[in-house]
Amino acid sequence: MTLLRYWINASLDGFIADADGRFDWSEPDAEVHAFYNEQERAIGTHLYGRRLYATMSYWETAHEQPDQTPVEEEYGRIWRAADKVVFSRTLTEVGTARTELVRDLDAGDVARRKERADRDMSIGGAELAAVALRAGLVDEVGLVVHPVVVGGGTPALAPGLRLDLALEEERRLPGGLVFLRYRVRR
Repeated sequence: MTLLRYWINASLDGFIADADGRFDWSEPDAEVHAFYNEQERAIGTHLYGRRLYATMSYWETAHEQPDQTPVEEEYGRIWRAADKVVFSRTLTEVGTARTELVRDLDAGDVARRKERADRDMSIGGAELAAVALRAGLVDEVGLVVHPVVVGGGTPALAPGLRLDLALEEERRLPGGLVFLRYRVRR
């Protein structure tokens, strides 16, 4: 069965970006980046909100940069090989290959995409993920918890969202990070 995963970096106090929109505290070292690469290999389609897509589109041409490390080059190859669906009411076009622009997240459409997919899917962007979580579309929630408290900003999980979860995996990562993977209980 194809899974829809919401995996995100979060501060210890549960934010993906601080009050100024910064998330530089979550930049991975090579070992953590290799862990991300390992996880991303299973993903065939990424579902993005506009802001996360703008950030991730860097990987379309990152391999052209002279300072790329081998782990970054590998991540770029993995990212470029996956399909991308961008949900946005304001974008008029997308600038990356294998990318489809859709105006609104429709639960039925996402469910059909999951049924047709031969590899797992990911959803990213806290607001978009909240819609999918509330619609019961998400099968896994994964948090890479960073040892930093940012005091406010964009929450990893929407306020008022109720989920019953079962812990499937926990792993310590370098730098005091902890990966927690939960199955969403239906």
